[in-house]
Amino acid sequence: MDSVFFVKTAQLVLSLCILIFIHELGHFGFAKLFRIRVERFYLFFHPYFHLFSTRDKWFARLFPRIANGETEYGLGWVPLGGYTQIAGMVDESLDTEKLAQPEQEWEFRSRPAWQRFFAMVGGVLFNFIAALLIYAAILHAWGRETMPMDGIRSGYVYSPAAHELGLRDGDIILAADGEAIAEWNYGTLLRAICEAEQLTVRRDGAEVTLQLPEGGQDMLALAKHATPLVAPRVPSVVDSVLAGSPAAVAGLHKGCQVVAIDGQNIATWNAFDDIMGRRADRLTDCSAADSAALRRMTVCYVAAADVVDEGMRVAAEARVDTAEIVLDAQYMMGIVKRSPLHYATIQHHHYNFLQAIPAGARHGWNVLCSYVGDLKYMFSAEGARSVGSFGTIGSLFPAAWNWHAFWEMTAFLSIMLAFMNILPIPALDGGHILFVLVEVVTRRKPSIKFLERAQIVGMLLVGALMVLAIYNDVVRFLF
Repeated sequence: MDSVFFVKTAQLVLSLCILIFIHELGHFGFAKLFRIRVERFYLFFHPYFHLFSTRDKWFARLFPRIANGETEYGLGWVPLGGYTQIAGMVDESLDTEKLAQPEQEWEFRSRPAWQRFFAMVGGVLFNFIAALLIYAAILHAWGRETMPMDGIRSGYVYSPAAHELGLRDGDIILAADGEAIAEWNYGTLLRAICEAEQLTVRRDGAEVTLQLPEGGQDMLALAKHATPLVAPRVPSVVDSVLAGSPAAVAGLHKGCQVVAIDGQNIATWNAFDDIMGRRADRLTDCSAADSAALRRMTVCYVAAADVVDEGMRVAAEARVDTAEIVLDAQYMMGIVKRSPLHYATIQHHHYNFLQAIPAGARHGWNVLCSYVGDLKYMFSAEGARSVGSFGTIGSLFPAAWNWHAFWEMTAFLSIMLAFMNILPIPALDGGHILFVLVEVVTRRKPSIKFLERAQIVGMLLVGALMVLAIYNDVVRFLF
């Protein structure tokens, strides 16, 4: 558990370091391009003290030229972001004393509006470009694997909530509101089921159009259900049995198929997981006697010789054997399930350098559109509860270090950081950009006093959102 925590934390910190540096480099680069003085360039914030600064005495003795330059470079200790302090600009420091002095030609406020615009949009622009380049590099290095919607031979199963909308187990979703869904992607299918007005599905070899309720479904609420709204159907065929396990002792073997648990007929591992999940829920607050009783299971199965069509049906004359199983201390049976990939047709896509760049750009744009489209759910009660901070973000990284997954997550966070910063909220880049655009339209600069007040309001709004996110993380961790 501790090792998982440290691996996830290390990935989160490294990803934030990369993205914050790239973001601040965008502001820094455009400011330097237009010869606007940059007073500080910091990775992470540093209230009260810093971890490193080029103004430190020991650094000044070793590298006096850098230490005496116009820009102080440093490392803070609060990983909530970074900052580039540009001379003559109202920012987080609220340094009004310098702003009360006459304008200097090397200050931000003395520059034309178009130069100030690029100095402000630079961070967002760099983060977005970085995400596209990372996606392109991922495609070039690892390629991409996809599964066509009709590439799962065993079909799909749906949750009770999906059944209420008219979907049936075995349906293959082909299109949402006339737009084809070519490949399996849970997020795409979840969004389609929740938001589309019509679904086109293949059912028993024929295409059927389902009319969904007007107004859509609460996607966040459905996404939190233990049972996925849609999942590839995985027949309950045993891939292997661990030696000495309860299942091995009871007689289950490789290739056999579980057909019932405690009198409940099943044909898929999806149904098995649902039953075991409900059993696990009962274990959380039961007595010792009840716990011992829950370890006992009656399992019915058929031999491997009677499994037909890779588990999609059982021979009519099959003999059903019954086994009484006592689960181990971890409430495990000791079986390894056959993987969904056994029933899937996987397509491998490889990209050379020139192919990876446009493909990465298209993928990044699609990710951005999906992210922006899902933001509307944030303005609901369920959405407010789903807002998270570092705990939530860190949990998205894999438990074991995986460079492919790390860079996928870093690219997504880069897009998220770019979009959140472009929102027209004072204290964020989008707020500064908005004021510059208003100035261009009205041909009148906002007063320093107005900008200061807007900055304070924006900082309070961002601070309140951060408090909500941390509170949600604490509640999720404790309860």
